Amino acid sequence: MYCRYYQARVNEKDCWFFVAIMRSFEHLMFDRTLDKKTSTFEFFVPAGLEVYFLQVMDYFIAHKIVSDLKQYENRLQNPAETL
Repeated sequence: MYCRYYQARVNEKDCWFFVAIMRSFEHLMFDRTLDKKTSTFEFFVPAGLEVYFLQVMDYFIAHKIVSDLKQYENRLQNPAETL
């Protein structure tokens, strides 16, 4: 079973804060910068923790730190993809 997969843009000036806070939530998700130029991050979220992940993301969206949060099919399900 694959993790749920999300992408979101993070306000560039708040990236350091965002990363620090997200890393404090152990095992909530694996995050990675997908595109540094647009501050787009990708998130691999265990299905059992998706509700909590979305609650945290709702907080960041409300405070205009995160925008454009979208769920996609997990790109690692494609055998040609790599991290």
